[in-house]
Order: sequence, then C-alpha cells, then structure tokens
Amino acid sequence: MGTHASPPHAPGDDELFADGGANGRLMAAFDWSTTPVGPVGEWPAGLRHAVRTVLVSRFPMILAWGPRYTQFYNDAYATLIGTKHPAAIGEDLRVTLAEGWAALQGPVEHAMATREASWIPQLLLLLERAGYREETYFTVSHAPAYGDDGRVAGMHAVCTEVTRQVLAERRQGLLHDVASSSGGLADETATVTAMTAALAGGALDVPFAAVYLAGPDGLRRAAVVGCTAESLPGTAAGPGGLLPPAVAALGVHGGPFGDPVTEAVVLPLDGADGEHLGALVLGVNPNRALDGEYRSFHELLAGQFTAAVRNARAYAEERARAEALAELDRAKTAFFANVSHELRTPLTLLLGPLSDTLAAAGTALPDDVRGSLTLALRNGQRLQRLVNDLLEFVSIEAGRASAVRVETDVPALTAELAGVLRAAAERAGLRLSVDCPPLDRPAYVDPRMWEKIVLNLVANAVKYTFVGGIDVSLRADGDSLVLTVADTGVGIPRAELPLLFERFHRGSGTAARSREGTGLGLALARELVTLHGGEVTATSEPGVGSTFTVRVPFGEPDAPAGGPAVPSPSARGGVVTPWDDAVDAAGSRPAAAGTGASVLVVDDNADMRAYLTRLLSPLFTVWTATNGQEALAAVAAARPDVVLTDVMMPALDGFGLLRALRVDPALRDVPVVMLTARAGQEAAVEGFDAGVDDYLAKPFESAELVARLRAVLERAAGRAAGAAASARPGTPPPPAPVAPDPDAAPPAPPHPRQPSSAPPAVPARAVVRRHWRLPSAASSVPVLRRRLRTLFAEAGVDGDRAYDLVLAVCEAATNAIEHAQDPAEPVVDVHVEVAGGLVEVAVRDHGRWRERVPSMDRGRGSMLMSAVGEVTATPGPSGTTVVIRSGGPPLPTDGALR
Repeated sequence: MGTHASPPHAPGDDELFADGGANGRLMAAFDWSTTPVGPVGEWPAGLRHAVRTVLVSRFPMILAWGPRYTQFYNDAYATLIGTKHPAAIGEDLRVTLAEGWAALQGPVEHAMATREASWIPQLLLLLERAGYREETYFTVSHAPAYGDDGRVAGMHAVCTEVTRQVLAERRQGLLHDVASSSGGLADETATVTAMTAALAGGALDVPFAAVYLAGPDGLRRAAVVGCTAESLPGTAAGPGGLLPPAVAALGVHGGPFGDPVTEAVVLPLDGADGEHLGALVLGVNPNRALDGEYRSFHELLAGQFTAAVRNARAYAEERARAEALAELDRAKTAFFANVSHELRTPLTLLLGPLSDTLAAAGTALPDDVRGSLTLALRNGQRLQRLVNDLLEFVSIEAGRASAVRVETDVPALTAELAGVLRAAAERAGLRLSVDCPPLDRPAYVDPRMWEKIVLNLVANAVKYTFVGGIDVSLRADGDSLVLTVADTGVGIPRAELPLLFERFHRGSGTAARSREGTGLGLALARELVTLHGGEVTATSEPGVGSTFTVRVPFGEPDAPAGGPAVPSPSARGGVVTPWDDAVDAAGSRPAAAGTGASVLVVDDNADMRAYLTRLLSPLFTVWTATNGQEALAAVAAARPDVVLTDVMMPALDGFGLLRALRVDPALRDVPVVMLTARAGQEAAVEGFDAGVDDYLAKPFESAELVARLRAVLERAAGRAAGAAASARPGTPPPPAPVAPDPDAAPPAPPHPRQPSSAPPAVPARAVVRRHWRLPSAASSVPVLRRRLRTLFAEAGVDGDRAYDLVLAVCEAATNAIEHAQDPAEPVVDVHVEVAGGLVEVAVRDHGRWRERVPSMDRGRGSMLMSAVGEVTATPGPSGTTVVIRSGGPPLPTDGALR
C-alpha cells in the first residue's frame, strides 16, 4: 500500500467521514497517525473509497485494511460488537475478535488469497461483547478489498446476526421433541421420565434437568438428565431445597464451548386450578444470558410438563374410575347371577306344585280356582323366563356362556316358534307370514339359544306393529343361514338405531302395545347370535317399519343331536307377550247384590286385567281398558264410579289419564286410584300431588285393594251429598260417612285428591272434611301447606285466620316428623274439618314421642299453635295426636284420629 496523495476524484478529507453517522464522527476525530494506515491525508484513493462505502451503508459492514488488519466499521456493525466499540476503531481485527478468530481466519484469508467471496450462514462465533463468553451466530460474506494498483489490499465483510433465529428454531425443536415423547404414556412417572430423557437432545439450552413430583410428603425426584441423580436431593419439602448452594458444585459443563454451568432455575408445575403438581429444575446455558426469551422457553417447558402430569393423573383417575366401574360391574354381575340362582329354587317350588295340581286335578277343580292356578302358572313361567334371560346375559358377560351346536331342523323349529305368536298377532289384527323352506344341507345351532333369538325378534315385531303384518323368512346364503323378521310397525328413529342392541336400552316416546319389558331382549339376541359366530343388523324407517336380519354360519356340531328340537314351555305365547288379551275377561261382569258401583280397570298387562276383573267383579261392575286412551273413550261412553289404573302404559300412561280427567269439568270429580310397581314415598307424593285419590304399590293384598276402593267410593259419595246439601239453603250438614263393614279388611286412611283448580267457596253451614296421609319427611311440609291453603280457600276461611292456621298445622306436622321415634308407619296423618266458622285439625304420628332437647328447640311451636286456638296433645303407645281447634266447641267427627 502506498503513501502518495489521492487523485482528484477520491473523497477529500472534509467529506470522507461526513456521511458516516456517529461512527463517522468518531473516526474523523480519531488519530489515525498512530495506526498502520497513517494520517488521513496520506490515505490512497482505494482506501478512501472503501471507508466511505462502509460508513454510508446501513447494513453491518467492516473493512480490514493492510497486513495488520486495521479495521473500519459503520454504526450498524458497532451494535454487533457491543462493549468492544469504540475501542475497536483502528485496532487489529485479529486482536478485537481474538476469541472468534479461529472461526474467521480461514474464510478471511481465503477471500484475500483467491479473490473469491465467501458465504457462511449461521456461523457460530464466540464473542465477549457483554462481559461473558457468548454463543452467537452470524451470516457472513467476506470479499477482497482492492488498492489503487489493483492488488488485494484488505478484506470487506458484510454480516448480520442471526443468533435469535438460531436459538428460537433450536428451542422450538426441543419443545417438539419433549412433547412428542409423552405420547401414549399413562403413568406420570414414566411420562416425565420419557420427557426428561428427550431433553438430552437439547443440552445446549438445557445442560441438565430434573423433575420432581408432588406427593403427600412433599416433592420426590422422578427423573434426572445431564448430571448424576445422587447430586440432587431425592426429596424436598419445597422448591427451595432442590438445588445445592453453588450450582457449579454439580460439575456440569454446557454450551457450545464446554464452560462450567453456574446457573439453574426452578419452575413450579402448577395446574390452572392451583393444584401443585411438582417442580422442574433446569440448568442454564453458560454462554447465553438468562433473558426474557430464555425465560419464556423455560416457561413453555414447564407448561409441557404440567400438562403431561395433569393428563397422566387425569388418565390414572379415569382408569381408576373405569376399574372401579368394572369391579362394580363384576359385583353386579355376580349379584345378578346369585339372585337368579336363588330365584330358581322358589320358582321351582312354585311352578312344580302348580303344574302338578293342574295336571292331576285340573278338570276336577272349579273354574275360578283353575283359572287362578293357570294365571299363577303362566306368570310364574314368565318370571322364570326373565330370570333365565338375566342369568344367561350374566353368563355371557362373564365369558362363561357358549353355544352348544347340534344338528337342528332350523326351518321347522323357526316356523314352530313363529307359530307360537301367530294367535297373538291375529288377535292384534296383524298378518303373520312364515316362509322357512327346507335347507339343502344340515345346520348346527344351539336350539335353546335359537329359540330366544326368534321369539325376541318376532315378539318385538308384534309389540310395535299396529297395522299390516310381520314376515318371517329363513334362507341359505352361501355358508350362512339368514333369518329375516320384517314388520310394518312404527319404526325406529334414526338416533335410536345405534343404541338398539344395547342392554337395558328402551326407546322413549315410541308407540307400543305395552311398556312392559326389561330392555334385555334385543341385547340378548345379539349376544346369542355372536356366540354362534354371526351378526344381527337392523334397518328401519319411522312410520314404515323395521327389518331385523340375523346371519349365522351353518356351523359344525359340538355334540350329537338328542332328538327333534321343539319349543320349551317358557315359549308359550302368554309368557312371551304378557300384553296379549287372550286371557283378558274384558267387558262387564255382574255386580254383587246391592252394589251398583262400577270400576274401570286400566292396565296393559292382560293377566293383571283378568286378575283384577276376577277379584272385583263379585263386588263391583268391572270394565277394562288396555291404556289411557282406551280408558278416556270408555269414560266418555259410560262414566264409572272409580278408575283403577296402572301408571306405566303405552299410548297414554296413568298420569296422562289422570290429567285428562281432571281438566274435564264433567269428569274432574271421578275418583282415581293408581296401581304401580314404583314403590317408595317419593312415588306416593308424586301421585298425590298430581291429584290421585289413592295410591297402591304392587304387589298388594286383595283385601287392601278392596278396602281402599270402598273408602274412595264412600268419600266420593260424601262429597256428592255435601254438595247437594249446600245447594239447598237451610239443610243441615250431612252425617259423616258410614264406616266400612267391620268384617272386611280395615281400610287404609283415605287420601283425598287435590283439585286441579280452586272450586268455588263452600257455604258456611257446609261441612268440609279432608284427610291426608303424608310421608314422615320434611319434604311433606310444603305439600301440606299447599293443600291447607287450597282447602281453607274452598271452605271460605278468612285469609288472615287461614294464614295462622296453616302456620300452626305445619308446625304441628314438623313436630310429628321430628319427634316420632321408631314409627310403626313412617307417615303423618292430617285430618281437617271445617263447618262454618269452626275449624278443627288433628295431626297424628305413629311413633313414640321423643322429648325435645335445647338444641332442637326453636321456641315458637307452642306459641304459634296456642295463638290460633285451643290445642290438645294426646300421647299414646302407638303415636301422638295434636288437635288444633279454632272458633268454637269440638266438631262432630267419627273420632278416627282422636
């Protein structure tokens, strides 16, 4: 390089640094005479042009001139070298970047020697620009710088720092690897161990790591990577005890240059709901500052571990729940199996004597006795069939059932089984077509299982078909038998089809001949078909019909045939179709002498209708209906004195029938008595709140049913007489109803219904009597309050006085509920009589009195009751009666409660 003056076209001294910004001003003030390039005035034109080009560029650029690599750089480059600026101005590049010169020397010298520019993306450089040995990355291009004589006089470098991009990509990849490592692992320890192992692939950012999981005794070490597990505590009470006083004592080296790790962070693993799951310990790269981006990376890692632990624990909890449910299901299966086995013994002792008696002396028995025994036998066989189905289903679930295939004339057996239901179908006005031609090869099935498959499908078709017919066909299709049962019934909604063969599933809102059934029929049919190695499918269109298709292989024999297969005794039509009215003694029966009352029996079970008809016809005129809609039509044709109805029925159930009667002004006072299989106080309260006159749970005693019907009829007659008397001014109140025949079974206390709408007030001289029997529970008090308000409004009691009476009576009822010990009956009886301005209420429990203790005393009961009127309490061995009397002397009463 020369020292001659620059040619006229080179930048002058006054303009050389003018456009160089802050660095240009620093360089203009710099004493260049102390450097190998000498004073500015002596610089050659090539150097002047090169310096000015570097200074005016906004891209980071550096010029190293001469054999001593004297450096010139612009403002953009100054920010890259940090604290090395401005001391690097005029300094030897090899000295300024001494820590990184090993990486730079080769590309720089190559560019100057060969005059070929280099391009190095993401070049790793060790810089000490921020007070520590820093890991940095640059994309760099080195090119030769030419002197005035055309020879290489230096080096131009253009560079950009890409450290943030490199670190972001690297950390993102590590996050992905960690997240992927937890897939498919359920145990939380195994999950965090796999995730921690994945951190080994990111040692530059995580030199070492440890995961601690929270337990009852604090934190326990679950996984470690990058250091020995023993160098970290096995347990700790909290995050503060997870690191030694000096992290360097762990002896871990990290970063791209292998420097000692002296920093680590501890991050809590906390769920969104505040649940403490554990802690994550992460070593810090010694060649990177713990800045905001590094902390965000740590937080993302902690979030991944938190989510994984939460998922693992949720999975474990779900698995525990599933195991508990499976255990419960196994216990339920065992219970059903035990109960089914236990039921078989009494069933055998019931069915055996009944069958023997009918076989030995059936023709000699009176007709009514033979009918009762036949009814009992048929329903015993039905119960036996249900028990057998349940036991078989339990055996299938337990994996103990298998099909024993024998050579069977499947077409003949199928036709005979379908024929069992032909009479039921014809009585329902349906056509039953059976097309089962002989097969050209032997078929092997389990006859008893095949019987249940055919009967369940055909009986189901009869149950849900009202118009048209049912087609049963059997054909060979290759190596399979194909049974098809098609009907023109109500069809199955699309949403119900996937659930059709689920156990206990029963379609809601679908019209049927009966609501009877366990929901096991189709599920059992599918299981039995599966045991034969086949499948059953269903297609349906609402309003058009359904088709069930069973496909089973011809099979191979499991045992030798024992003779022609015939339907079992439990395949009889009355057993399979309990709603069939073949045994229903429909129509009226002569009433007993002197009895003009008529009873409408409503039940979808044919045997129950026949039984009730036979039971009640000596005393009443009995009509029957199979559901609520038929009952409404019968009531419209001829009004009965009382309706005796089941609750669960097709078309219109018992509650629907009750509501229809109560909203009809001409029929709202027809007494209604409900029979139901739903037992319990809640069911009774629901019935009484709906306005039923009496409610009887199945099974019931015949004498109790007769007594309750008599009580309801007498109460209805008393209401009618009172209404007639109130219509004639000056007529004295009617006498109390005559008690039932003492020789008959004692009736249960009557249960009046609650009117659906408030009737007009009763004249002052009329006597209004009500009796309610309520469950001995706090939930009965609101029911009693509503009924009292309605009654006092009906009787014309003054509003303020009625309010006081309601408070007093409800307080007496609360006392009866709270203080009756060991009640003979868990009920409270409330008897109310109102005559003009006189009101008398008796509240009775059925237990021994429990003395009040201070903690139970609300301090207002006696005051409330005595403020209303005269109060008397009569305790007794079978219960206590509290009488509240307001407005005068005792009223005439039958003394039933007092």
